[in-house]
Amino acid sequence: MEFLSMKRSYTLYISILMLLRLVGCDEHDHTYKEGEEVVLWMNTVGPYHNRQETYSYFSLPFCRGQKASISHYHETLGEALLGVELDFSGIDIDFKGDFSHTEYCSIELSEENFQAFIYAVENHYWYQMYIDDLPIWGIVGEVDEGGDGHYIWTHKKFDIGYNGPYIVDVNLTSEAKVKLKPGIKIPFTYEVKWQASKINFEDRFDKYLDPNFFQHRIHWFSIFNSFMMVIFLVGLVSMILMRTLRKDYARYSKEEDLDDMEKDLGDEYGWKQVHGDVFRPASNALVFSALIGTGYHIAVVTLSVILFTIVGELYTERGSLLSTAIFVYAATSPVNGYFGGSLYARMGGKLWIKQMIVSAFMMPAAICGTAFFINFIAIYYHASRAIPFTTMV
Repeated sequence: MEFLSMKRSYTLYISILMLLRLVGCDEHDHTYKEGEEVVLWMNTVGPYHNRQETYSYFSLPFCRGQKASISHYHETLGEALLGVELDFSGIDIDFKGDFSHTEYCSIELSEENFQAFIYAVENHYWYQMYIDDLPIWGIVGEVDEGGDGHYIWTHKKFDIGYNGPYIVDVNLTSEAKVKLKPGIKIPFTYEVKWQASKINFEDRFDKYLDPNFFQHRIHWFSIFNSFMMVIFLVGLVSMILMRTLRKDYARYSKEEDLDDMEKDLGDEYGWKQVHGDVFRPASNALVFSALIGTGYHIAVVTLSVILFTIVGELYTERGSLLSTAIFVYAATSPVNGYFGGSLYARMGGKLWIKQMIVSAFMMPAAICGTAFFINFIAIYYHASRAIPFTTMV
């Protein structure tokens, strides 16, 4: 009996381990086994020259693949607040599984779909996709240089690099452009090629940080101009300050020849009148202390998030930066209470509960009010950044 009990326990233990491995192998721990499902997410589409104007990928008349469902998808808080709504492409991709030229869907180009694609091509629409959290960009189509017509790219070629059980590199090549004409049938195809890579998993985002990847241009003249402007302003302020102080120093050297009344009258002019305002309590001490406490709070949150980003590489996960900022803001709320409340007490304030409530809700109310207004505009234009009302609440 004891042997059978041990055998059953061992079998249960092995079953649990196998189940955990099956559940754990996906894009959330970024480890895959050979032949396992790799999800291609479609994110947004929009004009290249206005990166803030984005819409859902399937707002254009693209078609989905034949695969109807996937085994996993978990939206984070940061993704929800950023308005990131990933759509499953329906394209079947397996880890280390090459796919030759394969058609995954086709569309009949009606007049409405034709006009939608024409508008997208003329405005240089581009789209974004994700494979294992690695972003990929592609262009919808192009206008023929000779004015012959509008073309759309119909073939997606994925070159995916792997290192062990990890996906470390993804590249997209758009091929097979088709001229847009009303009434034609357009097939969409894809191709997947896997190849071993020497890139470490920890370094797979390095190419997105390379200035040459996004072709950033460093405006050296603007930097030099700003630097010289700062030097000029510092010199100008220093010169004015030294001239003012020099007159005061000269007057102080003659104070021995002045009586007390002349000294008192002499102190009541010029920049030194500020000393009467520095230590005078604010007319509205409650709001003033709330603003000071909120300023300290924002400074601590900003510094903490920057440090966490340097240490933890938050840019590698969608929405993680915003989620971290919200968590740090909540965790460091005593900073606001301490600095704002202590200042309010030093100025003789008595309504400390009211001051605490104002300090706690001042910044969230301002941000949420602005966000609600912008979000209603985004909902009106059906932009991808529109956040559902319940999520906002």
